[in-house]
Amino acid sequence: MNTAPVQPGELQTGTPMGLAFRLIQPAPAQARRCVILLHGVGSNEADMVSLAIGMSPDTLVILTRGPLTLGPGQYAWFRVAFGANGPSPNIEEAERSRLTLVHFVQQVQATYGITPANTVIAGFSQGGIMSTSVGLSAPDIVAGFGLLSGRILPELAPHLAPQAQLAKLKVFVGHGEDDRVLPVAWAHKSDAWLTELGVPHELHLYPMDHGISNEIHADFLTWLAGVWPKP
Repeated sequence: MNTAPVQPGELQTGTPMGLAFRLIQPAPAQARRCVILLHGVGSNEADMVSLAIGMSPDTLVILTRGPLTLGPGQYAWFRVAFGANGPSPNIEEAERSRLTLVHFVQQVQATYGITPANTVIAGFSQGGIMSTSVGLSAPDIVAGFGLLSGRILPELAPHLAPQAQLAKLKVFVGHGEDDRVLPVAWAHKSDAWLTELGVPHELHLYPMDHGISNEIHADFLTWLAGVWPKP
């Protein structure tokens, strides 16, 4: 595994992509693959830097910032309230972010010459929710997606692609068994729904709270290596 130091590049805004983002440095001179990483609610793109460690040098890693500003350095893909019955998301905002991300992925591919077969989108918590929303609604633009300590929005159902298209995806689901923000039951629900949809996927559970541990990182990289087309 490549463990060379990585760091986020300069924030890029006002591009045709439609979202602010940073490229992990050093960026490949000619990228063969692309991984788009999405942060959780109330966080920012820099929080996903550690997940880029260990990726192959020919992989363009993009840290993407959510479109909603919650406070200084705090962003989101949609607003969400947590109550006795669990999380209550702003579905209109989530849908706008889904469409914006579909456009973003397509613009990234056009700009950097990356094919859908060489593109993966993944995220933590709310970023995982959005990665899943993109993958399950537009499976023709990605090879697979990573759902790290997140869930699948039930409201995504009307936007699901046909099962024949979903069957071509590869999916990584990683979740903490002691998650106090999004309990592990959400991971089991995701597992069941993906199985019902016929989506090839892996479910990994860890003895941890809401986060990304060294173990989930290592397993994600192993899964990622199996997604890319063989040279």
